[in-house]
Amino acid sequence: MTVDPRTPVLVGAGQASERIDRPGYRRLSAVELGAAAAREALADTGADPAAVATALDTVAGVRQFEISMPGVPSPLGRPDNYPRAVARRIGAAPRRAILDVVGGQSPQHLVNEIAAAIACGAARAALIVGGEAISTARHLAGAADRPDFTERVEGDLEDRGYGLEGIVSRSLAVHGLTGAPSQYALFDNARRARLGQTRDEYAAGMGALFAPFTKIAASNPHAAAPVERTAAELVTPSERNRVIADPYTRYVVAREKVNQGAAVLLTSVGEAERLGVPRDRWVFLHGHADLRERNLLERADLSVGPASRMAARHALDLAGVAAADLALIDLYSCFPIAVSNICEDLGLPMDGSRELTVTGGLPFFGGPGNNYSLHAVAEVVGRLRAQPGAYGFVGANGGLLSKYSAGVYSTTPSPWRPCRSTDLQSEIDSWPSVDHAAHPDGWATIETYTVTHARDGRRTGVIIGRLQADGRRFLARTAPADEETPALLTTSDPIGYRVHVHSDGNMNQASANRPR
Repeated sequence: MTVDPRTPVLVGAGQASERIDRPGYRRLSAVELGAAAAREALADTGADPAAVATALDTVAGVRQFEISMPGVPSPLGRPDNYPRAVARRIGAAPRRAILDVVGGQSPQHLVNEIAAAIACGAARAALIVGGEAISTARHLAGAADRPDFTERVEGDLEDRGYGLEGIVSRSLAVHGLTGAPSQYALFDNARRARLGQTRDEYAAGMGALFAPFTKIAASNPHAAAPVERTAAELVTPSERNRVIADPYTRYVVAREKVNQGAAVLLTSVGEAERLGVPRDRWVFLHGHADLRERNLLERADLSVGPASRMAARHALDLAGVAAADLALIDLYSCFPIAVSNICEDLGLPMDGSRELTVTGGLPFFGGPGNNYSLHAVAEVVGRLRAQPGAYGFVGANGGLLSKYSAGVYSTTPSPWRPCRSTDLQSEIDSWPSVDHAAHPDGWATIETYTVTHARDGRRTGVIIGRLQADGRRFLARTAPADEETPALLTTSDPIGYRVHVHSDGNMNQASANRPR
């Protein structure tokens, strides 16, 4: 078929990694890991790498972990312009440099956005790159000979900020939802209640879902934890696999101690031809979508992520394929619910009979900050070239099941198809919101919950419930001296249980017994 020369196409992909316990460890920074991946991507085009680098008019960086929240320390220093720091190392001088917002959706979102920019003529050649040296930063933070990753780079930067509105709040932090495990545990416990499963049944399902991921990670040279594990091993508490937040043990949550970088190159078809990129390197974006969920306490059903599901379906619909047609799938897997949420909607089996990751997933391949899905895109690009005409899907999740970006890829030439994400987002924003009480008082029932487990053995219960008086939703935690309520939450099936909640105007506390 004849393809419009402005049609966007992925022409190169690369990955880089190192582990502190492996020979040849070089103490690379996030910039150096990103640059190493970018060099791989340039070489992967099959064209002259220097010519491709010179042609880049846009470099978009995925925001690093240490600049994803206010006040996060950088024990080894950091660059002030990540995308241009990478560009400088590969001989590129782009007119535009972007640093995207926080969230695991960012890599796929940037692919979607930049592909659209190429299609309308606003760009011709772009690099999307990200890197994390979290493991190195923690390993060398106190070393006398620690490296200094501080870097000043000239040039403008389109810094889009954190983008945390509606995801991070003082109220969530006050009530114990300071980390992703406790936040996502609320969704998985709500899903268990919806399915009517016991604790053991649900744990077995999480293990069965993720055990195949470990097999794929075990054969991936870039994986941070390349160890194949059984389903039972993943969900059975042990000294090495302690409970983090009920129902999660350490083995089923994203692994952030990694040193990994990834990069992909996009050009227009016309630019790819001008640069001499062979056609067998071209991979087209057939479908795409970017949607955002309502804020946590406003959602009608905490056991599902309807906006994420809508994004996945729309990307497939735009591509004109069904989930059954996909040869490759990578579903963002920070926690089990992020995978099962999409599988339930698309009818994908969760028993290991269908591969749901191309990398090994965030708990086993590794969770490099916001950049995981760029590794998934790089893997999909490489594998699709070996399967001409096949389709691959990447689903990227950010926030608290909050932001979802999806892409459908194939070597089959395809015209650029604008998505309907704006219209669909308007529909999502119009959904009825659940009323919630900022300062609840009275008897209530538990809607969902988790219990966080500190290393010293302290347990804190976090509860989302409904007031019996008027049905309003509330968020509360257990008091520090309350040992009875966390024990109840961890040894029974507490959803639907009666609790008493009260507020001091700053914090809401819930207990199994009415305070005297």
